[in-house]
Amino acid sequence: MSPPQASFPIRRNTLLLAAALAMSGGMMQVAVAVGTTTLVLVTGVKSIVGLGPAIFLSTAALAALPAGRAMDHFGRMPVIASGFATGIVATVTVALGCLWVSTPLVVIGLALVGASAGTVILSRAAAADMYPPERRARGISLVLFGAVFGAALGPLVFRPLFVGEHHVDTDSLVVPWLVAGAIMAAGLVIALSVRPDPKRIGEALGYGADGETGNAEAAPLREILRRPGVVPALVAAVASFAVMVSVMNLSGYIVVGHGHSQADTFWVISAHIVGMYGLVLVVGDVIDRVGRRPALIGGLLVMGVSTIFMAWIASVATMSLALFGLGLGWAFSYVAATSELVDRAALSERGRLVGFSDLLSGFTGATLALLGGVAYNSIGVEAVAVGATVAVALPALLLTLAGRRPPAAEALEPAG
Repeated sequence: MSPPQASFPIRRNTLLLAAALAMSGGMMQVAVAVGTTTLVLVTGVKSIVGLGPAIFLSTAALAALPAGRAMDHFGRMPVIASGFATGIVATVTVALGCLWVSTPLVVIGLALVGASAGTVILSRAAAADMYPPERRARGISLVLFGAVFGAALGPLVFRPLFVGEHHVDTDSLVVPWLVAGAIMAAGLVIALSVRPDPKRIGEALGYGADGETGNAEAAPLREILRRPGVVPALVAAVASFAVMVSVMNLSGYIVVGHGHSQADTFWVISAHIVGMYGLVLVVGDVIDRVGRRPALIGGLLVMGVSTIFMAWIASVATMSLALFGLGLGWAFSYVAATSELVDRAALSERGRLVGFSDLLSGFTGATLALLGGVAYNSIGVEAVAVGATVAVALPALLLTLAGRRPPAAEALEPAG
């Protein structure tokens, strides 16, 4: 018989995971708002506007699958803690690259930023371990909600560093990157405080597939991908993440392109992150009630409406509203997709499946960021808006036509 849920510090671990994700969100505030600007200023090449986001999105993708496999083997928290340690090294490296105007250091630092973010975001798998299937979306949402506080770090901590800086140079970027490193150090301390490991809690409570424990042999990834519902969830996860992250990473440069200051970008990015996470507790409850597939499709459609409006708006307020809507649509589609994927994987398989999803999402997002940067420089913001809208509307249509929605959680038999 499994021990009672009350015998484990699930609430405490959930709060700590949320707080840790808030710290990672603080680092990403800088990466998103000034990552593109940093690389352009250091290299002096404006045509590579999409390269900065592409670098850390690609390395986030590369880190996701091995990090997920490591989580299945060693537990969730040692791997997540390593993501924060990587983030400290990353931000300090970028700061030194700005100080010495060194392109190699900035590129290496941005690559490590991606590896850090791609590892820490797997915290949602840790959250899923501690909750039964009928409350899983809410459990994931509780942890993701922590990123709302990371959003507050933009206007409160980083924006004052750019006030009056209408012409940002490399020297003015050193301190913000170092501050981001200090925030990641705080995240490392928090991550190390999560005990016992969420995977161990899931094993003890029997929250695997059909009571599976961590000792069962995991099925090969190709076999997991053949399970009903996995591919549609992957399609939604990849489309929603790739469009969200590519538009988000280009938005700072677009805001400046509309004639606004670098400091104003933090309002837009913060509005976006609030959209992603501010209502995520409600989002989780709604998904658990209405089902995964309606949430997947509805979220993608909300994203499409938000991105198409970017073709006609230019003020900070309207850009903030559009990015808020983009984040909200992502919350529905991404939490639903993650819940669906976790439902269909055993405890010993979840890290690799979620990591594979992030691998595909990251590389797709990097590709869209590169293409979006080229399209923005060649055609304008209209090209970015239309391309992003098509990229989410088409998967929504395909998912609608895909047939009946599979059950939310089937009994799975782990290999062995």
